[in-house]
Amino acid sequence: MLVVDDNKVIRQLIRVNLELEGFEVVTAADGAECLDVVHQVQPDVVTLDVVMPRLDGLRTAERLRADARTRELPVVIISACTQYEVESGLEVGVDAFLAKPFEPSELVDVVRQLMGRRAGSGGHGGLTGHVRQASQARQASQAGQAGQGLDPVGSRCPAGDGGGSNGLSGEAEPAARPGG
Repeated sequence: MLVVDDNKVIRQLIRVNLELEGFEVVTAADGAECLDVVHQVQPDVVTLDVVMPRLDGLRTAERLRADARTRELPVVIISACTQYEVESGLEVGVDAFLAKPFEPSELVDVVRQLMGRRAGSGGHGGLTGHVRQASQARQASQAGQAGQGLDPVGSRCPAGDGGGSNGLSGEAEPAARPGG
């Protein structure tokens, strides 16, 4: 696991909660540091905050997708989940969204699900209904049908809530990448 957040407290809270569940966790303070260490660490999943200095989470995700070595690496955006963040995240191929504030158990569930998907065939057969719903929403959005009854993140990552709290309570919504 590679946890990327410029807020040291959030970074440590995420790290501790994942370590308590048996995950090996490395942290980075921003997107630039993430890109510096991702090839050395070779994580199973990366979590990214959106608003960070030097290189934000969305541009970091875009660079991870552009690199053949990290193209298939599952990426979770942890943010307020504004409409902009959701749409931009879907465009660059983010796998899941976790709205701040969130429950640690939600993060653990999303990470386990993405690790299981990566270890499996890479298809959507074993994904939960939430992932399938997000995948369908992404397809509808790409077809120019956004806003017609399909929210890319369902009710678990309320787009446009403007939250941004750094607490830990809320909900997650995985999103399927094209071809993943």
